[in-house]
Amino acid sequence: MQIAVIGAGGIGSTFAVQLARAGHEVTVVARRTRLEQLARDGGIATPGGTVATKVAPELPLDVAYDLVLVTVLAHQVEALLPALRGSAARHVMFMFNTFAALDPVRDAVGAERFAFGFPSVLAQVDAAGVLSTSIQDKGLLTTVTDASWARVFSDAGIPATTTPDMPSWLRGHAAAVVPFMIAAAAAHRDQHGISWAFARDLASAMREAFSVVRALGHDVIPAPHAFLGRLPAPAAAAMLWAMSRSAAIQKSGAAGNAEPRALIDAMLAVAARPLPALERVRPAQVSDVK
Repeated sequence: MQIAVIGAGGIGSTFAVQLARAGHEVTVVARRTRLEQLARDGGIATPGGTVATKVAPELPLDVAYDLVLVTVLAHQVEALLPALRGSAARHVMFMFNTFAALDPVRDAVGAERFAFGFPSVLAQVDAAGVLSTSIQDKGLLTTVTDASWARVFSDAGIPATTTPDMPSWLRGHAAAVVPFMIAAAAAHRDQHGISWAFARDLASAMREAFSVVRALGHDVIPAPHAFLGRLPAPAAAAMLWAMSRSAAIQKSGAAGNAEPRALIDAMLAVAARPLPALERVRPAQVSDVK
């Protein structure tokens, strides 16, 4: 199959590598420094050698790709919609963390072409452009809306499953992970675990976020999200406090607070009531600080 991957960070590069190794013809769409790295290397550099792919600065609109996989961050998607709308691609799958409704991206490409997914891989690209990745195959599955693409990914070495209710899955996931992302960013910044007081604030924010999910009429799925949603606040605080002391968690906090802040902002936008616990832990942007 012909597959284009828009976004060549850790997630997009991992999918491109696995799909290319599985025999698909892969084009990676990238920008700036990452585009230069890919063009220089003739594909994606990994510790085991370079995996050859095509490289492009923008999506070729006249190519009838079997799949265009969009792996950029949520705030970067809107700028891509005109090209995706006008492309000859047969299917477009978005992969990003969001609490917002999926209708705008579905409507932009057409319901008959639309798919959505959430990746369960840990990956990063270093300053030299080398991809390091860990595909989670011990109970953590990439979740997508379409069974045929779940099979394609699984056959390429990325274990995948489906859900009939992606909006509920995504909103439950956001409620679960936002406190952990904020804790990780704080631990990375301070180079030590978070305080017990902050852990309690984050646990309260988690409970409040899950209450928003339920108030919107969603079931909390899958089982790990539902477990966190039922966890008493003291137990959630203890988990956050302990995990923030993990070297791996502290390293993951290098990603910063942009994503959890955007997810909280989306929760605030759709909630029909004040969310004081989430507002209390919402990370400030530099521009927010007077």
